[in-house]
Amino acid sequence: MSVLTRDEAQTRAQLLDVHHYRVDLDLTTGAETFESTSTVRFTARAAGDTFVELKPVTLHSATLDGEPLDPAALDGNRLPLSLTEGEHELRVTATMRYSRTGEGMHRFTDPTDGESYVYTQLFMEDVQRVFAAFDQPDLKAVFEVAVTAPDDWTVLANGITERQPDGTWKAAPTPLLSTYFVCVAAGPWHSVRTEHAGLPFGIHCRRSLAPHLDADADEILAVTKACYDRYHEKFDEPYPFDSYDQAFVPEFNAGAMENPGLVTFRDEFVFRSAVTVTERQTRAMVIAHEMAHMWFGDLVTLRWWDDIWLNESFAEYMGYQTVNEACSDLFPDTWIDFGVTRKAWGYEADQRPSTHPVAPDPEAVPDTASALLNFDGISYAKGASALRQLVAWLGEKDFLAGINIHFKRHKFGNATLADFIDNLAAATDRDVHGWAEQWLRTTGVDTLTPRLDGEGLHWNLTVDRAGTRPHRISVGVYDRDPSGDLVLRERRELDVPQDAPAELAGPRPALVVLNDEDLTYTKLRFDGTSEESALRGLSRIPDPLTRAVLWNALRDQVRDGDLTPAEYLETALAHLPEETELALVQGVLAFARHQIADHYVPADERPAALATINGIARALLRRTEDGEAPGLRLTAVRAFVDSATTPDKIASWLDEGTVHGGPELDPELRWRILARLAALGATDETAIAAELERDPSATGQEGAARCRAALPDPEAKAAAWSALFDSDDLSNYLFTATAQGFWQPEQADLVREYVPRFYEAAVALGDRRGPAMAEAAGRHAFPAHAVDADSLALGERHLADTPMIPALHRKLVDQLDDLRRALKVREG
Repeated sequence: MSVLTRDEAQTRAQLLDVHHYRVDLDLTTGAETFESTSTVRFTARAAGDTFVELKPVTLHSATLDGEPLDPAALDGNRLPLSLTEGEHELRVTATMRYSRTGEGMHRFTDPTDGESYVYTQLFMEDVQRVFAAFDQPDLKAVFEVAVTAPDDWTVLANGITERQPDGTWKAAPTPLLSTYFVCVAAGPWHSVRTEHAGLPFGIHCRRSLAPHLDADADEILAVTKACYDRYHEKFDEPYPFDSYDQAFVPEFNAGAMENPGLVTFRDEFVFRSAVTVTERQTRAMVIAHEMAHMWFGDLVTLRWWDDIWLNESFAEYMGYQTVNEACSDLFPDTWIDFGVTRKAWGYEADQRPSTHPVAPDPEAVPDTASALLNFDGISYAKGASALRQLVAWLGEKDFLAGINIHFKRHKFGNATLADFIDNLAAATDRDVHGWAEQWLRTTGVDTLTPRLDGEGLHWNLTVDRAGTRPHRISVGVYDRDPSGDLVLRERRELDVPQDAPAELAGPRPALVVLNDEDLTYTKLRFDGTSEESALRGLSRIPDPLTRAVLWNALRDQVRDGDLTPAEYLETALAHLPEETELALVQGVLAFARHQIADHYVPADERPAALATINGIARALLRRTEDGEAPGLRLTAVRAFVDSATTPDKIASWLDEGTVHGGPELDPELRWRILARLAALGATDETAIAAELERDPSATGQEGAARCRAALPDPEAKAAAWSALFDSDDLSNYLFTATAQGFWQPEQADLVREYVPRFYEAAVALGDRRGPAMAEAAGRHAFPAHAVDADSLALGERHLADTPMIPALHRKLVDQLDDLRRALKVREG
């Protein structure tokens, strides 16, 4: 199959003006394939040769202006077309294959009740798996979709759908859309419908999740309506589509997809077990993120994939900011969670060999395969951080004025980075073009360090910068009061680089926090006094966002080898038991468990690291016995389970069905405990089968696969490996669950023989099953536990010598860089 190059897309866009698609899909022809007919009306501006893309099982027929084309002319995914100048109509009829990998038209049968569901995910180049199309983002057209479906199914699409007398479903014609936004979701959906601002709104899930969706419907719809209203306060252009549906679909690869009028979400967001408020906040943020795309991405779309950050960075920033504004009664400060979780994702991505500018040069994204690699922490988290810094520097009023100019000039069209910057510049006197060059066209993370000079009551603060970007930061100056608390003396804005040192009146502060409100994107270091105050007094700082900034600084110091893992764990043990901000507890525990315990400490020190984490969890459990902080207690229970080094306590919880003092075990906790027991060798296939009988849901199937792969038994490992790599029967989610269970640090000797086998197996899998499964293999099936020089050298040799698809290559580059960093941290 050929990937589309940027040059080819530009040539085709100069030749064609695409007007209209009529897409007819028949979903009644069996569980493996469906029938697809697309009729495309377009104009050729001159005579010339081009192609239309599709990936069929069988191409039955193709006609151009009524004249048949030879189906045998299909070359890979390209059907060549020779065009005369003027109007044309292309009609293509084909049999297409359902997907089990979350790409194209994904089909899922619910093990709970046997009901089947299908939905499309057409991002980048997967429309070709569903119907023939001129598949590039700047050839927008009107789409009319008709679907033949089983009698008991409901069909959702980008526009309002209606069932016709002949049993087919027809969707209202869309406004101009890029091909990758077309969406169909069909099945016996459970739906909750309402109306807001004169438009139909709906939320949908599979029937087996109906009670759980109903339990959260009020919150989901309240968040949706609040964000919708807030965007209409921010944006001059009204919501551009005829309805707003949100479908929670099974086995979805991403968090969600911004299909106009029909957003699809992974259906883990329909919570069937207890969750924390931060997990609900994440769902709200994703709702807001996808809704922002209705304007930035859908109404105005990138011209080519080098500008994907324009979509994702904007939606990421707007998602957090809008939930912060519109849903503050439910979620008081989303930026804390952003700083602890999402921003760390950006920092890690930006320090790897695979880093790239937020806005890469067009030449760096020559084709769709390379574009797919840029959906990472840079395009999302770093880009959103850059936009947050831009707002701090520019002011929100001018920022929104520029955004509205952008929407007005390019609505229902395509735009580039240059257009975006020009439109922002039209709303301000500031040098936005210069800012963009320094922030969007560069890579890496700056580091800011405070330096205090003076004596007595007169001190000068100078900020040393390692890097090249300008920063508008907030500096917090803290003193220690008689009780030992760190109290804010003053907070002031500062531009880095500075024109002159900042003068501080009063005694030398106990703590200086650069980037105190987390408005910029940078690593931080401390002066000596401030570092000691931070390590000793973190829990004595009143503002949780300041604490988040400090925890991130300590995290970066560990990763850079400037703070030992043991010191980080000691700091966590000293302060987390007193922490009140749930997002901080979750973020620190996650880093401690999955980075420090699993990678940064040598194998012989791992039990002690897990014991420290377990001790933090015990302290939190004691603190939450009164039931006043259920989210904190749930977080503590999860951490206790995940860090258990002996099975007795968690096995008793599983037997009794409850944690002493609560909570009672729901399916998520039961499978979590059983997975840890499997890793510890304290359960068996009989117990796993019994649990699966108790919970035969899709999530239960994944839990069982994870547990079986985690059993410390040679036969279990061989069976899991064969399921992963010797056949293609596993869906994307079952593959991920099996891979997550397979490698356990406690079982390093047992799985040692599989480490060298991974590379050849993953390469073959990527070649057979494509980029989504290759990425899953690189992410979840990689032997990340094997932190040693031999494993690193083995991986580097394969990376250098073995051809592989780009998605796998990029993932292995990142994984090997993480191994390299872990080795350096271990070496001190």
